[in-house]
Amino acid sequence: MFFSAVLPLLLSAAPLCASAPASALTPPNIPSASAARAALAELTVAPQGPQDGYSRDLFPHWITVSGECNTRETVLRRDGTDVTIDDNCYPTQGNWYSPYDGGRWDQASDVDIDHVVPLSNAWKSGAREWTTERRRQFANDLENPQLIAVTDNVNQEKGDKGPEDWKPPLAQKRAHWKRCWGDARGAEELTCSVESLKSYTKVIWAQICLSKEIGLGRLVC
Repeated sequence: MFFSAVLPLLLSAAPLCASAPASALTPPNIPSASAARAALAELTVAPQGPQDGYSRDLFPHWITVSGECNTRETVLRRDGTDVTIDDNCYPTQGNWYSPYDGGRWDQASDVDIDHVVPLSNAWKSGAREWTTERRRQFANDLENPQLIAVTDNVNQEKGDKGPEDWKPPLAQKRAHWKRCWGDARGAEELTCSVESLKSYTKVIWAQICLSKEIGLGRLVC
């Protein structure tokens, strides 16, 4: 992944949606509702594997991206406004809007960088078979909608849950989050449980104003 090449694009990301505050910036490449619907057929449905052997250390994260800036600091700069950094790239001031809950923060310590597809969830969905290098890329993915600056307590509440067990408190952002979830998952060819797929499908189809059930292979969502 060519992090230094994409850094300027990341720092000029567009607003999450027209109704969001100007400070609510987004991860790149969030798919449209129609694109997310088309991608449903590409998700591999399989039971979630075991947690055995998992450690966050198996997903080296917050690596150096450019100069003194690591992945976390890069996302804080991308998703914040009026961000000032010190010589080590740590944000000394700024403003952040959390799209999950509508929280507003002026201290970087109140903000977590959420892995939309949690690392342990990815481990149970196929990442246990990856090389360390591939897990490193996944944990620091600035090219897909996988990393978002959010309120720290909300991120901790989410933990390693998927869309069948958790949804953002702010109702109007749930569809955006699930589209990010599906795209980040599909980009890495991670498997998807039946329960996750049903939850994901329900929101995507509702968002394009369809109410009927759909058939996806032998699975009816």
